[in-house]
Amino acid sequence: MDRSLRNVLVGTFTLRFSTGLTGLMLVHYLKDLPRYGGEPVSPLEVALVAVTFYGTELTLSPLFGVVCDRLGWRPVMQLGPAFGAIAVVVTGLTTSLPLLLGTRLLEGASTAASVPAILAFLAVATADDEGLRGRAMARFELATLGGLALGGVAAGVLWERIGQAAFFLNAGFYGVSYLIYTYGVRATSAAVPRAEAQRHGPRRYVHLLTRSHVLLLAPTWIALNAAIGTFSFQTVFQLRGSDAPYAKDQLLMQGFSPIEISAGLGVGMLVFVGGIIFWGNQFRRFRRTTIITLGAGSALAGIVDLLILNHTFGAPPVAALGMGLVAAVALFVLAGATPAALGLLADISEAYPHDRGAIMGLYSVFLGVGQIVGNTLAGFAAEFRGMDGLLGLTFGLVVVALAPLHALRSFEHQIGGPTPAVVPHPGEVPLD
Repeated sequence: MDRSLRNVLVGTFTLRFSTGLTGLMLVHYLKDLPRYGGEPVSPLEVALVAVTFYGTELTLSPLFGVVCDRLGWRPVMQLGPAFGAIAVVVTGLTTSLPLLLGTRLLEGASTAASVPAILAFLAVATADDEGLRGRAMARFELATLGGLALGGVAAGVLWERIGQAAFFLNAGFYGVSYLIYTYGVRATSAAVPRAEAQRHGPRRYVHLLTRSHVLLLAPTWIALNAAIGTFSFQTVFQLRGSDAPYAKDQLLMQGFSPIEISAGLGVGMLVFVGGIIFWGNQFRRFRRTTIITLGAGSALAGIVDLLILNHTFGAPPVAALGMGLVAAVALFVLAGATPAALGLLADISEAYPHDRGAIMGLYSVFLGVGQIVGNTLAGFAAEFRGMDGLLGLTFGLVVVALAPLHALRSFEHQIGGPTPAVVPHPGEVPLD
């Protein structure tokens, strides 16, 4: 990997660390808002806060993808940390729920600006090397999810120690990302010529959606992101405990502290990181759809395991440990689904070299739609039955994600670059 490619991945990690730190500190802030002079917040209002962020990302990502194709990568990358820094400063200064929703708009704009530019850069940088593409996309997911997870782990600790002041500290972390993009990424890029840029616009985006293979990938990726969306804001909110009648029968709703939640997130992060690294190195051996199918299947097993664990009051420690190991294995296998889906999107972009920013910006569109659906449904599921409701909802969403995979698999060999299981790498034999 060249210097700019490495720095883009480092900047992705620091930027997503800041995003994860803000997001989970905000959950703790909402839970404790009455202590700071605000009004109590319900699970549905927590869902609204999450949906506001992803709705903004979904809406603005296509726009920033097109801007990236016109202006190049670096100027658009720099907007992400700038928007994020403003958002966290305002968050630390208010207890007003409407204003907090406004800061989520800015946070959503931060992600919408940075992700299409970063992914367009990665698609170009790995266009001629299948192995490098697998490693780069896995490292992007590692930087993204690892940054979010580590930010979530730090959120509980910082919230317990310094409270609202942590939001201002986070503005400095956003500044680190800005410096990386400014001084660590080359200024030149594959921005399209002026004549080519004139073709960009709403009609061009519709053309890309309908004429490429993107719509084959969309249903599965949206459903998987919706499933992941149920295990973000809402789960942490429920783990803090509840006075609802059904809470006393659920082990995972007995009231964990922010630091205990951070410790659990830390363990999950290590397992997930290991899974991303492993599966990111398997692009030459397995078809993308094989990796996604294995991930979704393991997720179903892990959800059933957690449902049982949620009602194991008084179980022997060895039984609880065994269920924890099953969940960890399921998480390890699930980790491969996201870089595999991202690899498919990069493959699709090969047929549209002047529209890489627009194509790769669909990553945020799929993520945004999925997270909006997942977080909205999670609010109702949590109101209905707490953690049991969230786990049941997630199971259903993963089943939905599996349904379109057969059709996607049938057309996988027609997408962008060669599919390893169809066109084997010299000296290697497909394993599926």
